[in-house]
Amino acid sequence: MKKIGDNFSFIDFGPFEKMDQISFKHPKLTEEVPGKQFLKDELGLTSMEVSLNKFLAGTSMPFSHKHRENEELYIFLKGKGEFCVDGEWFEVQEGSVIKVAPNGVRTWRSSSSEELLYIVIQAKAGTLEGSSIQDGIPVKG
Repeated sequence: MKKIGDNFSFIDFGPFEKMDQISFKHPKLTEEVPGKQFLKDELGLTSMEVSLNKFLAGTSMPFSHKHRENEELYIFLKGKGEFCVDGEWFEVQEGSVIKVAPNGVRTWRSSSSEELLYIVIQAKAGTLEGSSIQDGIPVKG
């Protein structure tokens, strides 16, 4: 279901556990990447890219990468895995959150017998002015 209003965009992809039924065709890979859904175009996002992700047990990112301008925030919702930034590996699990600067070379993998569910938020580094508390405006009702 998808709904667009003057001041909102809404979409429902269903349960996160069924994300492996969605695939993304990366322009630099020959195979589709299962369990990945980008939201920028789906929701008309203008200041960030967000992706919903599901790695099956034992799955890994097929390449390491970095970015030109965007930092990324990884929010892990379920499962256990290992994340590498600039050659340093550490364990991630439900509740782990990682910020990676644009030049950080990153890759990750699921390291348990269960799926790894996570969200990635990507935005241009150094562009946030103020916090959500400073930006909020009280309204009646």
